Amino acid sequence: MLSVGGRFQGGAPPWRRPRPRSRLASPPASSSGAGDSEKARPLLVERYRDGAAKRYMLDGDSKLQVQWEKHDESSVNTVEDEKANSPIPRAVSDFVLPAGFPESVSDDYLQYMLLQFPTNVTGWICHTLVTSSLLKAVGVGSFTGTSAAAAAAAIRWVSKDGVGAFGRLLIGGRFGTLFDDDPKKWRMYADFIGSAGSIFDLTTPLYPGYFLPLASLGNLAKAVGRGFRDPSNRVIQNHFAKSGNLGEIAAKEEVWEVGAQLVGLSIGVLILDTPGIQSSYLTLTLTWLGVRLLHLWFRYQSLVVLKFRTVNLKRARILVRSHVANHTVPGYVACNEGENILTWERFLQPRISFGVPMERMLGGEESTHMDMVNMLLKLYKYEKYILCVEQLGSEEATYLVTFKEAATSMSVLRSLWQAHWLHQNRLKQDGVVAWLEESLTALEDGFADFIKQMEEAGWDQSQIFLKVPKEPVLVLEHLDQEV
Repeated sequence: MLSVGGRFQGGAPPWRRPRPRSRLASPPASSSGAGDSEKARPLLVERYRDGAAKRYMLDGDSKLQVQWEKHDESSVNTVEDEKANSPIPRAVSDFVLPAGFPESVSDDYLQYMLLQFPTNVTGWICHTLVTSSLLKAVGVGSFTGTSAAAAAAAIRWVSKDGVGAFGRLLIGGRFGTLFDDDPKKWRMYADFIGSAGSIFDLTTPLYPGYFLPLASLGNLAKAVGRGFRDPSNRVIQNHFAKSGNLGEIAAKEEVWEVGAQLVGLSIGVLILDTPGIQSSYLTLTLTWLGVRLLHLWFRYQSLVVLKFRTVNLKRARILVRSHVANHTVPGYVACNEGENILTWERFLQPRISFGVPMERMLGGEESTHMDMVNMLLKLYKYEKYILCVEQLGSEEATYLVTFKEAATSMSVLRSLWQAHWLHQNRLKQDGVVAWLEESLTALEDGFADFIKQMEEAGWDQSQIFLKVPKEPVLVLEHLDQEV
């Protein structure tokens, strides 16, 4: 059996570990004597990235107590210690460095980026100076006369570019983890955002007095679009490079792009020379709108033909839904064809929310919290996650999932399979606990077949990229609940 998300040290894979037919058959053994009855017994703790922790404890009256702790030194692992002791503040490192740094990149990454920064700074200084010269050449100021007009125009023009650069900075720092998961969607949205930026440019002739703010907004929107476009393009290029020839793929794509640019510029010049285009603002705008819609349609068609072998969240849903409903797993071609690249995860059915705090899972009356915690910990003793259902019995039921320590992409995939089984076999009457237990039994019996069919359908099981939320991380503290 091919392993996924980890390497087996021997014995059965994690989805074949023996599970008692009933996880609730016997109560947990007590590890404390009568003398400890009044002491709070730790059950679990939720760790957060900022070092804070939420601890769940059972007090002497068998009531659940929740306690916030600002910094839980005992639960911070070695990697977190290294980050805490780093001279770079966490907020800055999260913004400018890849997730998992330094383990997720090569040893020379940081040194290269530190040298790239002054390289780019000097390049943009040169760009600013050259812009002033270009403006003088077209009549804005001159070298022989006053240069104040050229300098002022250059400053305004560069300021417009600076606003756009801020947009790219924001996208790269805040949303850098999105592109590996779903490059097709973000490449399409890049063109939507870029189109919105062009609308601001088109309105500048109508309001020449507001040229700088309108042009700046247009440049900002287009820069945000480029911020989504460039990383997505790199992921797509990497998909094409089956022989490790990423550099050549990028170079040849540049050839295609420059060729298209020359043709497009030529056609654009011919359109501008057409009588009525330049003299009529409405005609120009309608022509742009028609060409832009055609551009978006071509972009969508080009992305639809991409056939990724990697398993992201959308494709995982398609695979799991097919196996739960029909006991079959589609190949990567059929799966990619069934993927809606424009849909957001929050609008897909069933509704699944990952990385949910335990308090949201408990809900209801506080008097039932202790029973709920015990039930969930027993049910999911052999899983690296905990799943429960919110708004049970409603068409809009949400499946809430929180992950334990050492959870992997396989843990996410297993939770997806269980959530789809629950959605397919909706509860017809009372008996939530039995329903959840039945779903775990179905998971135990069906997941191995699901993995086998994925392999037979040609999926690369080492390319399952289902990200485990960074917070909260559930840590079980009571020995009776250890996994």
